[in-house]
Amino acid sequence: MVIALVVVVIFFAIATGGGSLKPGSINNLISQNGYVFVLAAGMLLCILTGGNIDLSVGSVVCFAAAVGCVLMDNKVNMWIAVIAMLGIGLAIGTFQGFWIAKLHVPAFIATLSGMYAFRGLSNVVLQGYRVDITNSTFLFLFGSGRTSYIPDFIKQMTGSESSLNLTCLIFGIAATLIYILMTVRKILVQKKLNIHQSIIGQSITTLLISAVILFLTWQMASYRGIPMVLIWIALVLGIYQYITTKTAMGRHLYAVGGNEKATALSGVKTRNVYWFAYASIGLMAGLAGILTAARAKGIDPTYGEGYEMDAIASCFIGGASAYGGVGKVSGMIIGAVLMGVINQGMNMVGVDSNYQKVVKGLVLLLAVVFDVLSKRQKR
Repeated sequence: MVIALVVVVIFFAIATGGGSLKPGSINNLISQNGYVFVLAAGMLLCILTGGNIDLSVGSVVCFAAAVGCVLMDNKVNMWIAVIAMLGIGLAIGTFQGFWIAKLHVPAFIATLSGMYAFRGLSNVVLQGYRVDITNSTFLFLFGSGRTSYIPDFIKQMTGSESSLNLTCLIFGIAATLIYILMTVRKILVQKKLNIHQSIIGQSITTLLISAVILFLTWQMASYRGIPMVLIWIALVLGIYQYITTKTAMGRHLYAVGGNEKATALSGVKTRNVYWFAYASIGLMAGLAGILTAARAKGIDPTYGEGYEMDAIASCFIGGASAYGGVGKVSGMIIGAVLMGVINQGMNMVGVDSNYQKVVKGLVLLLAVVFDVLSKRQKR
């Protein structure tokens, strides 16, 4: 998928005359797809439990954002509104997890009903009209406008007159070095445990990803620096990477997806695993609602439509199995970036919106077919 991503980026760079690689385009790619990364991280946990999905997240995003915007419009403290949006998302996720985990209602049905119910409640809260946000602090912390960037502290302290954002450059170089060191450590551990993995393949992947990080860093430093939304994305992805690789709950998620009955017989409370997964995606829907409202500087009853499909597609394209038990946060990131590049590239080329949906559908179908054929070959 890394190679596929590189090929797609090169294709659209040629098709747009280099326009897709300009600093402004890269900034828009991050800003426009912030909600995808957040929702896809939570969706991955649901998929790991056995290919289950949450169809209600788009409606929950709209409902949580609607409540928060109405509160701020009525002069309620910004932080109370933020906590309310996160709390609503978590409460809805826990509520839907109850039906799935406790009463064994199929996840598709439980979340489909939620998709209709919370879309209707969004209209009730907004009374069919758009509500705007004027709180500058909220827009700075969670938005993606001209002012929603981390200040260049290094340039301020040193008095440098460089046209580049030095803080952004330092962060990018540090992130690249950390990624390389983690990969080297992983290879050494594999060698120590006699785990046979292609060192050449891992090295090539590491070099490609490192080059991408440095390129993006340079482009962002040439623009306005690090957008605030990128901080929230990195925080969410870091937490979910830790959950899926370093915690008992992460191992239980993979185990349930691999063989739920065997996992239950081993003493794991599978009900709690489902509950955790759906409470998690609910919380992420609340955060996505915050980011969406801040980016649009308001909310209207149509926001969030199709968000669930973008999140699901990112997970499957990134290598998550439709049967559960297989999938990584790193793969999901690649899938989300690939979807974002395709969306932005087709917009810049001028492809009709209807054909864009056709292309995204075919990409998703190919990803799932690849997963099915791979499993059949292993058997």
